[in-house]
Amino acid sequence: MQEGVKERVYVITGASSGIGRALAIILAQPGNSLALIGRDAARLAETARACASRGATVTSLRGDVRHRDETRTFLLQFDAANPVDCVIANAGISVGTSPTGEIESEDETFALFETNIAGALATVLPLIPCMRTRMRGRVVFVSSIAAFAPLPDAAAYSGSKAALLAYGLAMRERLRDDGIKVNVVCPGFVTTPMADRYLGWKPFEISTEAAARRIMRGLRRNRAVIAFPWPLVLGGAPAAGTPRTTPPGWSRRLSFPHLAQQ
Repeated sequence: MQEGVKERVYVITGASSGIGRALAIILAQPGNSLALIGRDAARLAETARACASRGATVTSLRGDVRHRDETRTFLLQFDAANPVDCVIANAGISVGTSPTGEIESEDETFALFETNIAGALATVLPLIPCMRTRMRGRVVFVSSIAAFAPLPDAAAYSGSKAALLAYGLAMRERLRDDGIKVNVVCPGFVTTPMADRYLGWKPFEISTEAAARRIMRGLRRNRAVIAFPWPLVLGGAPAAGTPRTTPPGWSRRLSFPHLAQQ
């Protein structure tokens, strides 16, 4: 998907099910190598088998992205043997208002931020120096439409996804001159085990396969923000100011004034 370079080596977290599994299946093509990380051993093994049957070379780790040392060791060992072209930080969890009306507990909130934010960083940060050395690569953060329009019954989840959106957009500008593309995916409601636990209204819900296809189209076009479905994007973005609050390139000029004329 990169200009002049065909991406062949992928890391996908949260690959046991949902969007991560659907992306792994799409990317499981002959000649491609996949490193899959997930917490559910049985489901991860099933995803690995499905990908291998499609011709991909698969390495998997049953692990938790919150365990930084284990994640880093696995990623660097995999990259040493298979220089990573694209890392997709997809692992995430969700909690929200309970059926009894209680808000997220302190333990639930901290666990969510540790997974959705710290886990995403533990996934991409070990690989960015490798990509910078090679002057190529792609980093994909899976955020949510809730980053634009926070859900009152899922405050912690919405906040974590908003943080991923802001971080990803900042890193897109920061890493551009290093030949690294950064994309932030902001799906609406997708039929996944995690979404099944959400008790609120889920308008325009789509399948994981449909979501994966939309994500792949956005990556091919190198969209900064790959947000869908459009009815929710148009309705939610104004509530948060729009997916990007400054015109394209302005944040780069503000942060790197010496590059403003380049």
